[in-house]
Amino acid sequence: MYVRVLVGMSMFFSSTSLPFSEPSFAFQRPPHLCSNPITLGSNNFHSVTGGRLALSVRGTGLCRKFRGLKLWILQKLNFQFQPPVQPKNRHHHFKNNLDNPSLSNEKGSLSDSSSILRVSDDKVTSMESPSMLQTGLSGTLVDVTRKPSLCIAVIGATGELARRKIFPALFALYYSGFLPENVGIFGYSRKDMTDEDLRSIIASTLTCRVDHQQNCEDKLDAFLSRTYYINGGYDNKYGMSMLNARMEQIEGGSRTNRIFYLSVPQEALLDVASCLASSAQTQKGWNRIIFEKPFGFDALSSHRMTQYLLSNFQEKQIYRIDHLLGRNLIENLTVLRFSNLVFEPLWSRSYIHNVQVILSEDLVVQPGRYFSGYGIIRDIVHSHVLQTIALLAMEPPVSLDGEDIRNEKVKVLRSIRNLEPKDVILGQYKAGGGNKVDACLNGLTPTYFASALYIDNARWDGVPFLIKTGFGLIKHQMEIRIQFRNVPGNVYHECIGHNKDRAVNELILRDAPDEAILVRVNNKVPGLGLQLDSSELNLLYKDKYNIEVPDSYEHLLLDVIDGDNHLFMRSDELEAAWNILTPILNEIDKDNISVELYEMGGRGPVGAYYLWAKHGVRWVED
Repeated sequence: MYVRVLVGMSMFFSSTSLPFSEPSFAFQRPPHLCSNPITLGSNNFHSVTGGRLALSVRGTGLCRKFRGLKLWILQKLNFQFQPPVQPKNRHHHFKNNLDNPSLSNEKGSLSDSSSILRVSDDKVTSMESPSMLQTGLSGTLVDVTRKPSLCIAVIGATGELARRKIFPALFALYYSGFLPENVGIFGYSRKDMTDEDLRSIIASTLTCRVDHQQNCEDKLDAFLSRTYYINGGYDNKYGMSMLNARMEQIEGGSRTNRIFYLSVPQEALLDVASCLASSAQTQKGWNRIIFEKPFGFDALSSHRMTQYLLSNFQEKQIYRIDHLLGRNLIENLTVLRFSNLVFEPLWSRSYIHNVQVILSEDLVVQPGRYFSGYGIIRDIVHSHVLQTIALLAMEPPVSLDGEDIRNEKVKVLRSIRNLEPKDVILGQYKAGGGNKVDACLNGLTPTYFASALYIDNARWDGVPFLIKTGFGLIKHQMEIRIQFRNVPGNVYHECIGHNKDRAVNELILRDAPDEAILVRVNNKVPGLGLQLDSSELNLLYKDKYNIEVPDSYEHLLLDVIDGDNHLFMRSDELEAAWNILTPILNEIDKDNISVELYEMGGRGPVGAYYLWAKHGVRWVED
């Protein structure tokens, strides 16, 4: 199909025939090409024999208009695959990864795509065609003909996680400029719905940033107009073929990268992944697949799952996501340590007495077979807690490249001593009065876990890493406490008082809602005499930074787009983590470890207090 551009006033000046691709040919010239824009209304188009469209331009400033039109057509034909320029406030921006041919070997090779695509004349679409312009929820006309450079498919699109977390995170990235404007969003599930049905479902969960609300409705309409639904039915092989066909239709043959977010139950994961690998991956860009935790039930099932996934995907394609690792607290671990000279020299057994990782929730476990089958060890400890310890305790990486950081993390995990039952406290909250447990839990599935870990290497030998995590506790709390040793030969020991443990220096990293960095130091109380006090030097984020903290899913999804995998578990990390916990899981299965009941809204099992004392650590009250 060709467009013939006829330019003339009272006489005919020139006639030019140019080939073009229908989906990419949107009659909207960039404003910077000409100060006096050309208005292309329906009356400017005239049918011409031979399957061609005629564009007539009349009026004053003809040369300027024609020059601008020429530039616009050349730009459309030669640069139609380039993504829009995005904010420059992120050093690993998605543009580098979307356009980098060296990344294309992630299950698919790039083929040289011609900048000029030809389609048959019978597929000409007029400007008024619904396939080129769509009306948004607010009545705004949205151009959906631009070929996407990135497509994101959410498998399990009608589930709770997708509606409450994944789609809102994608829109937040789109609204803030971290997704290409022409991105394609695809929802896949078994329900019989249409594109409009999916858009209506997710529209109520999408919100714009509190700190900047400009063009919110326009952005919302643009995002929803680029959201599509595929009914996969109960045959995933056929369903994934349908998804691939729909994605190819929207992509229009352009070089496009794909991300697949598998928000599906564990029992369906392998079948979905296998069908996706064989039927839905692009051969014209990279493919990345996101898997939700838990990553197996035990060491054996995890190993089998890993081998199955690696038979279908390359390791660098796989992103095992744990939303708790997307918190600002976790990202701050390496920043504080490696960018501040004051901390790195002290980061060893010579100065640090103990490390405490605390994650408590005041919420109870929602009824359902997921948690009742996996418990807090498989859900929280295996991924979030051990990854936090690995990031905190690892050696300095060669660079900030994801693989370099993963290499150091796995060394820490392999150095952690296997847990022993005597160093583990398990608990389960009561549903009500007496000793009654929650009916939604399977037997005495642990909802509380406390333990002492030791890392057998030169840096951390003898330093206890104490873990305390549970549900149904007194309040939500997520923090890391690093307690330093007492000052040897402290000349002020007589001024400290009887409890010397309260005078130790501490570095406290606290997460939302009261996100802060605290340093506890000793200082003199003002006045006559000499009396010491332990005070906190604090950085409160809500006082220092007047910005809205992004959700952890936004952070992690952007990392996937950028190809930054340092917060995602690699297969060898996964195996090392299971090796640490397998002895305890075996003892639980044999009923060799008792589960202590605790009051809902309390501080957890009493045994945790004694565990802290056993390892010479002062229990810090919440």
